[in-house]
Amino acid sequence: MALDMRRVIDPDTYFDHNSPPTNLGWAHDEVDKFIKAQSPDQRIVLVTSGGTTVPLENNTVRFVDNFSAGTRGSCSAEQFLAMGYAVIFLYREQSLQPFNRNYSHNTKGVLSFLERTNGQIRIKPEWEEKMGQDLDNYQKYTQENKLLMVNFTTLSDYLFLLREVSLLVASLGPRVMFYLAAAVSDFFIPSHSLSEHKIQSATGDLTLHMNQVPKFLRPLVKNWAPLCFIVSFKLETDPELLGPKARHALEKYGHQVVIANMLHTRKFQVWLFTKEEAMRPAVIQISQDDLDAGRDIEQDLVEELARRHQQYISSTLQQD
Repeated sequence: MALDMRRVIDPDTYFDHNSPPTNLGWAHDEVDKFIKAQSPDQRIVLVTSGGTTVPLENNTVRFVDNFSAGTRGSCSAEQFLAMGYAVIFLYREQSLQPFNRNYSHNTKGVLSFLERTNGQIRIKPEWEEKMGQDLDNYQKYTQENKLLMVNFTTLSDYLFLLREVSLLVASLGPRVMFYLAAAVSDFFIPSHSLSEHKIQSATGDLTLHMNQVPKFLRPLVKNWAPLCFIVSFKLETDPELLGPKARHALEKYGHQVVIANMLHTRKFQVWLFTKEEAMRPAVIQISQDDLDAGRDIEQDLVEELARRHQQYISSTLQQD
């Protein structure tokens, strides 16, 4: 099956030609209630996490996906909560979630953490303290209305929900951070170009022509949430491209921070590019010993971003 190449899609018209997710109305109501429940000086962060699927049929059987499991997003959400933020966690369904991340994707499954003793099912002793802490934190933050989780699956789901949440939190201005850690597809097939039903293998080889996904960072920065503190991510496999592409993103979109990382070193080293530090970005890294001991680089990363966010809030208030 061959699909004709289309022109680059305009982000202003994307939503007119694609269908919203079924949970869009629910998300609007829940996010609205969530932000109204916060105190006037509460810092809020929208953390996006996990990958997006790109359907190949309208009645989807096949889709294009990426490798992201949501590790950085879920870990970062925990760190933001520990630092006093209220967190809206926009995540790929079935990807890693805050406080569940150590158990839901274990190679042996959740049952590997349990045992039966004297007829009673209990947590294995070596996991009891850790699981107890995670359970306490999860219940604490959800009951205190400091953690709201909203899920998506497809690229279109994500973009509709991102716009909806952005427009809701925009009025809160600089005290809102966007931490855009989701691995969003760069290519997609517009819904009007999709096969309606399952593509049949009997037709022979499959050739796909895919459009570039519209660059939604521009309307996010310029129109949806222009006063918020926005952090994007840039992942590369070629070190020669990392710095130039991070600087280009800052120049093109005009947001506050680009976190640049290489695929194979992302768990222990990242660079923070800003307009002021475009040529000499700050480096955050942890040692192999730290990694082996279970320390996450997100602890240092989130701490640094929270510091910069507070500076941004203070400078914005001074300008007013």
